[in-house]
Amino acid sequence: MNDALRSLVRETELSPKDFIAPLFVCPGKNVRNEISSMPGVFQLSIDQTVKECGDVYGLGIPAVILFGIPEHKDEMGSEAYDESGIVQRAIRAVKKEVPELIVITDVCLCEYTSHGHCGIVRDGEIVNDESIELLAKEALTHAQAGADMIAPSDMFDGRVQAIRQTLDSNDFQTIPIMSYAAKYASGFYGPFREAAQSTPQFGDRRSHQMDPANSDEALREVEQDIAEGADIVMVKPALSYLDIIRRVKDRFAMPTAAYNVSGEYSMIKAAAQNGWIDEEKIMMEVLTSIKRAGADLILTYFAKAAAKILQAR
Repeated sequence: MNDALRSLVRETELSPKDFIAPLFVCPGKNVRNEISSMPGVFQLSIDQTVKECGDVYGLGIPAVILFGIPEHKDEMGSEAYDESGIVQRAIRAVKKEVPELIVITDVCLCEYTSHGHCGIVRDGEIVNDESIELLAKEALTHAQAGADMIAPSDMFDGRVQAIRQTLDSNDFQTIPIMSYAAKYASGFYGPFREAAQSTPQFGDRRSHQMDPANSDEALREVEQDIAEGADIVMVKPALSYLDIIRRVKDRFAMPTAAYNVSGEYSMIKAAAQNGWIDEEKIMMEVLTSIKRAGADLILTYFAKAAAKILQAR
């Protein structure tokens, strides 16, 4: 009959330690550009990224994941694996000022290629094997810059093994891999593509991302990534795939992450701005549902807002 008793028997508890905060790093200085389709989320220059990381860590959130917006794009996405690239410089700056914060880096080429695809495109088709060579090179430059964890998001076959072998052969055996293991070809990524400036210039990504109709395939994809050396496996998106999160957790008992993606965030923000829902209540209900489904880690743009509520409680 009262909240104290209800909390005593509550089965699922959220904590700021459950969250990973995604950040978009862009060129320039003192840049803080709000993303129109993601109110409250910004493209940040490196100096502002460092400041944001300090705020994140101060709220008890243990980790961020960095996405880069390069100064220049080309067909090969060359700034992705440039030692002086935007993410590589951001890693060094963040680790210098907030060394205790876990810095995870997204490894993909879509933000860096002029065509917006996740790898090399030849004759209108995405080339798998040559692309993963560049992804492994990108992962190595992130580790050399000081990244604590590598997160390949491309969904190409064999990329976890290629990255693991490259890291190991360069004395980065202890750097873990958080694999986007079951990443669906979802319509919920739209706002992210504005934020990261990564909209494909032609075609789509259904040749290498998963069909939303499939769930058994997700288990096969996760199993393959574990066999190749993934330390943490991720399901993306989260809300329409809570059943996948539960199946993955039950089947493999591996540390499991879920990405509460941009479209899921933006829908809640838009409905709240129209006065249709209670933003705080819905936000916490959504995050609780993701954890209840089996996620140990939740990548979410609500990380700071949710952490503030949890700290106040």
